[in-house]
Amino acid sequence: MPERNSPRIGVLGGTFDPPHFGHLAVALEVQHRLRLSVVLLVVANDPWQKSALHPVTSAPLRLEMVRAAVSDLEGVEASALEIDRGGESYMADTLAELASLHPGAELMLVVGSDIAQSLDTWKRPAELRELATTVVVDRAGRSGGRPPPGWPAQVVEGPALDISSADIRARFADGRPVEALVPRAVADVVRSRGLYGCGR
Repeated sequence: MPERNSPRIGVLGGTFDPPHFGHLAVALEVQHRLRLSVVLLVVANDPWQKSALHPVTSAPLRLEMVRAAVSDLEGVEASALEIDRGGESYMADTLAELASLHPGAELMLVVGSDIAQSLDTWKRPAELRELATTVVVDRAGRSGGRPPPGWPAQVVEGPALDISSADIRARFADGRPVEALVPRAVADVVRSRGLYGCGR
């Protein structure tokens, strides 16, 4: 049971390939609505549910982009926990590590309504429920999926931003505008590192 006045830590995991304003808007909204001490954008080392389907940018470069994205934001931080741990990334391991690093803290697992129904397919779902309170983020004006039966969750209405990392990667490759979709600092990393086919 969290202690009174103990930190409340939001945990938003993802591939972040690249991070964009949609990710940041969700993090800031949850941080504000739930009065969280901080929201951690946890960069997956090996996002096993995605890496088997298509190539994923290396973890250090994705971490560099996330650090650039949050550099001017108060209450949102990049986390390298899963990268430092290595191997495939499982949120149950990450929450257990955070619980050990921050005894007494209340952990809040932040997920979008689009994936909430699939939480039982994550590794060791019972541990997820035990270690953290689940927070489901709906897009404004649209209620989405909910966790499976027996999986309690808080619901937060987030901004109605419909932004896709896949679309952003294609835009970089084609030389189309991205400035309304990602922070300038992220675009600078992408271009300086030649990611997503930039400079071809």
